[in-house]
Amino acid sequence: MKRFQRVILLVLVALAFVLCVVPFLVPVSPLRNTVPPRQLADPDSRFVSVNGLEVHYESFGQGEPVLVLLHGLGASTWSWREVMLPLSQFGTVIAFDRPAFGLTARPLASEWEGENPYTAEAQARLTVGLLDALGIPKAILVGHSAGGSIATLTALRFPERVQALVLVSPAIYEGGGAPAWVRPLLRVPQVQRLGPLLVRLLISRLEGALPSAWHDPGKIRPEVIAGYKKPLQAENWDRAFWEFLMASRPLELDKHLDEIVQPALVITGDDDRWVPSTQSVRLAEELPNAELVVIPNCGHLVQEECPEAFLQAVTSFLSRLR
Repeated sequence: MKRFQRVILLVLVALAFVLCVVPFLVPVSPLRNTVPPRQLADPDSRFVSVNGLEVHYESFGQGEPVLVLLHGLGASTWSWREVMLPLSQFGTVIAFDRPAFGLTARPLASEWEGENPYTAEAQARLTVGLLDALGIPKAILVGHSAGGSIATLTALRFPERVQALVLVSPAIYEGGGAPAWVRPLLRVPQVQRLGPLLVRLLISRLEGALPSAWHDPGKIRPEVIAGYKKPLQAENWDRAFWEFLMASRPLELDKHLDEIVQPALVITGDDDRWVPSTQSVRLAEELPNAELVVIPNCGHLVQEECPEAFLQAVTSFLSRLR
């Protein structure tokens, strides 16, 4: 029995050593060939300081209505490329990069004061702060996937600033970060050290999963992949994305849907494998003033794979708002 106890003790000591020491021995090489986000700007790129953060955005058209486009997880203004100009025929269209994505600044924990800019609440305030910076009193928020959850949260927190909602395959009922019991583990120094490596692995897996976001992966052109990968040339993209993951929390928006009185349009593809279309159907039923459009033979990235059907649904919705 004593020999068995000694073996167990040795195993536990070895395990403790592995968990406590080995992570500090794993090399975390710095990113190579990265540059400040401004050096990656396109001809249409614009930058504005909002709540102490330099925000990258693009703007087309003029007048009202004003549509503000919020992209999903791992995306950027690039994901709206097929629909921004056509929508600008009806008013002003603004797409911006949420913190941790695109060309918006990526502050690290030692570089910001006060509120963590990567939290959902901060992103809702950033959305309204962008409206303030551009002199826009009210806007229609168009949110895709995780961007749909931020658009919905903004409507709950600042209803006077949101004219209507267009929610595209919105992540309302699931997601929102790690479970509560996991979050303290993310703050452990060993996990913190390995965070950037974990993020790099996650992003590589997301790239491999992109075809599953389309009904017809054959439509994914090489330049589409290049557009998604471009922000990975920005400084500290891995560390900023780690900060974003640590800041994520379940929002429980489904408990407050009855508080949203603005007109809403919910759009989904019938072959959405990332946010199942059944969730969008449920959302349209639970929002007090919503209508639903299900686009056939289309996946999660509706505005990219099926832009004509997306534009038809949105323009029809806009015409009824007048």
